[in-house]
Amino acid sequence: MPWVEEHVRGGRKVRRYFRWAPGARRDLAILALLGLAVAGYSGSGTGMGAQESGSGTRPRPASTAVYPVHFPGWEKPKPAPQPTVSYPIPFDRR
Repeated sequence: MPWVEEHVRGGRKVRRYFRWAPGARRDLAILALLGLAVAGYSGSGTGMGAQESGSGTRPRPASTAVYPVHFPGWEKPKPAPQPTVSYPIPFDRR
């Protein structure tokens, strides 16, 4: 949104003035409406209404975990993998 500096047009002196960029008014209007919609949406459910009563504390969820944790195959672990080739592979060379 540029300022148009003072200049001479057709022999007349034109003062410095502010000029909106093309489409900027429409964009600003859309942005303002979107902001109002977000503010209206978020503001509608934030207050403490008549639905909640009591001391204001909410019940905490109960834990469903069972300790100690055991995984399938815990008692009988599978053997570690063994190399399938009998010759050494030099990994340090290309």
